[in-house]
Amino acid sequence: MNKLAMQVNATEEFYSRDGYHVRLVDKRWRLNKDIVIPVSVLADTLPASLYLSFRHVLAFYAKTGSASHAVNIYSRSKHYLESTIAHAPFGSESLISYRSTLDVKTEWYLGVLRGFIKKWADLGYSGIPNDSLVLLDNWTLKGNEKGYAVQSMCPDSGPLTDIEMEGVIAAVVAAYSESVLSLTDTCYAMTLAMTGRRRVQITALKLKDLLSHSHQDGEKYYINFPRAKQRSQSWRTEFSKFSIVEDLWLLLKQQAFVVCTAFSDRFGEGFPFELIPELPLFPVMKNVGTLAELRDQLKGDRLHAPTHFVKAAMDRVEKTIAVISERTGFPVHLNPIRFRYTLGTNLAREGKGEFVIAEALDHSDIQNAGVYVKNIPEIVERIDKAVALQLAPIAQAFQGVLVVSERHAKRGNNPSSRISNGVVNLGTCGSFGFCGALAPIACYTCNHFQPWLNGPHEAVLDGLINERDRVLEQTEDRKIASVNDRLILAVSDVVSRCNAMRGEVARG
Repeated sequence: MNKLAMQVNATEEFYSRDGYHVRLVDKRWRLNKDIVIPVSVLADTLPASLYLSFRHVLAFYAKTGSASHAVNIYSRSKHYLESTIAHAPFGSESLISYRSTLDVKTEWYLGVLRGFIKKWADLGYSGIPNDSLVLLDNWTLKGNEKGYAVQSMCPDSGPLTDIEMEGVIAAVVAAYSESVLSLTDTCYAMTLAMTGRRRVQITALKLKDLLSHSHQDGEKYYINFPRAKQRSQSWRTEFSKFSIVEDLWLLLKQQAFVVCTAFSDRFGEGFPFELIPELPLFPVMKNVGTLAELRDQLKGDRLHAPTHFVKAAMDRVEKTIAVISERTGFPVHLNPIRFRYTLGTNLAREGKGEFVIAEALDHSDIQNAGVYVKNIPEIVERIDKAVALQLAPIAQAFQGVLVVSERHAKRGNNPSSRISNGVVNLGTCGSFGFCGALAPIACYTCNHFQPWLNGPHEAVLDGLINERDRVLEQTEDRKIASVNDRLILAVSDVVSRCNAMRGEVARG
């Protein structure tokens, strides 16, 4: 660092596009709440004059572009320099050597580096040989591979199936109602699942972004999401309104109430009422300064949760709910981006075009939307009885407890706890609370349901499968026909368990 300080005025400074103050000589550049560039790491890999030019060019990107683009340039430059340490930096020999280390999937690294090197020369800083610029101009480089996880329907990183998604949402709601999941973690999970928005958009929300409007057909609810990945746009300067269901709106309004309470407790009765709409929906309270400082803090992102908070929350959700995938037999991995993949994939299956998908995912163009309408396979085109019985033990959609008879059930002495299909009784509800769900259809996926061993569960299963086939034949819409697929697996699981229990009773 000393060799840099000898050449740079210690007061030389700039502001990142997100408003963070940075000194050029600092070892680490914080560009926003999420991104810090450890720029001094490259001090020993470049000659002093070249290192100074590198910092100036990187500072240009930090001032004029997004923080994520700046850190991507830094990362690609670091990888290049560490891979070609035996050659002169940015010379044609080192560039040729570096390209030889890349393959089809990683050649885009050099594409990022090429843009950086050309901008370096355009800005007039020394260090880039002319023959290197000529070489780079003559190369045709492949771009970043797009859509592999989507088109391959990867069970670990690709879109969720309808059964997986339904299981995740049901399990999150159940865990929150039982106080196993926190309000904030539940809000993160449900917002991701129901909107498919990026983490940076969710953490950038303020209380004023929760909207409701009265219409002729009832109240409508929206989230006014700040847009992300928009070129030359600062934080929270463009917005896109997204329609949501009332349940999600009420959940987020509860989060907003908790935030208001936290700030009111912090500052007491003197807290200005006009600042409430500007409060972050997901704040970091430890960063809150004095009341005099608060107005300036609310203008930037300093009080908003870093995006890695969302990833950490989804890790906790994944471990807590442990929803089993019918594809793998293991808990569903809940990387936040999978919900974006799922939204785009479902729209493609419904026959929506690239423009509709791009708008739904808040893309500025359609270049990334095409992957959703190409080669999207169906996981299960048709679920018959044999397939359902085979998948049921893997999916574990049934969450209740099988009992031999009513007298063995919790609340079995209470006739009002009986669950009926309208003709005969199937089992017992073990919950003491009110339930507005449609029985018995909703019961098979509820952890309070206690099906009886001799209940007509196989008849329920046959009815569901016949109805699925009928809907598919009439509508030719697999999405509509498969709406009860997780329920079918749950009833199938009960049927299988009943058969196994009867076998045990017969043997014992």
